[in-house]
Amino acid sequence: MLRRMCVSLTALAIAAAPALTLLATSGTASAAPAAHVAVAHGAIRNGGVDVHAATPGSKPLRTHGGVFNASTTSTNWSGYAAHGGTYTTVSATWVQPTGSCTSATRYSSFWVGLDGYTSNSVEQTGTDTDCSGGRPVYYGWYEMYPNPSFSFGSTIHAGDTISASVSFSGTSSYTLKLSDVTRGWTSTTTKSLSGAPRSSAEVIIEAPCCTGGGGILPLANFGTVHLSNSLVNGSSIGSFSPDQITMINNSGADKDTVSALSGGTSFSATWVRAS
Repeated sequence: MLRRMCVSLTALAIAAAPALTLLATSGTASAAPAAHVAVAHGAIRNGGVDVHAATPGSKPLRTHGGVFNASTTSTNWSGYAAHGGTYTTVSATWVQPTGSCTSATRYSSFWVGLDGYTSNSVEQTGTDTDCSGGRPVYYGWYEMYPNPSFSFGSTIHAGDTISASVSFSGTSSYTLKLSDVTRGWTSTTTKSLSGAPRSSAEVIIEAPCCTGGGGILPLANFGTVHLSNSLVNGSSIGSFSPDQITMINNSGADKDTVSALSGGTSFSATWVRAS
C-alpha cells in the first residue's frame, strides 16, 4: 500500500518571493543557524520520511556486486537504506553535482540520516542542488524531522567535495555534521529528539517536499551524483544488506537510476526526469 507520509509544513512561513531564498545562512563553522529555507508558494522540506511506492523489502532479492539487496521504489527517495536493526551512526561523502536548469523551479537533495525509512522521524543533514530563476542554487541544511529544516554551513559550489554524518550521542541527543572539504569549512550542531527508534540508516537522493498544499516537488536535473565512503555504525553500508531504492513517479517511470554498490560503500545516481 502506498504510504503518503510527506506532509504540508505549517510550521514554516509561506514565502512570497518568486525565487528560492536562503535566510540567514551561517558563515561560521560549528554554528547552528536559526533560519529555514523557504520557497515560493509554500515551504520546502529538505529531507523527511520515505514515501514508499512499494513496502521495503517486498520485492525479490537480487545481487549487486556480491551484496544481496532488496530492491524497492519510492516516489521521493533513491539510494541505499539499511534497516532491521538499531543504528547509531551514518556518514558519506559526495561531490556536489551541477544543476542543469531551465526556467522551471526544481529541487534535489543529497543527505545521510538515521530513521525515516521505516519510521516517522528522521535525523539528517545534507545539501541541495536546486534550480531557481533559471540558475542552480547550492546550500547545506540539517533537519530533525518532524521539526523544520534549517540552513547549515557556508558557501557551497558545484564540484565541491561534501562530507556528512549523523551520530546518536546518547539518550535523545544527535550530532549532525556537514563539511565542505574543498572550501575548508565544517558546521556541527547537536540536537535532541525523544523517542526516535534509530531503525534505519540511509544515504539518499531526494525530491523534497512540500508546497503549501503538500506534495513532492519536481526533481532538479543534477546530472549524475557520485557518493562514496558510505558507512553505517562504522562499517560499509553494504555489509548491512541495505535496500537499493529507485525513485519513480506516480506512473512507475524512473525519476533517476541508482548504480550497484561498489566496494560496499560507493554508488552513483543519474537524473532521468523531474516528475
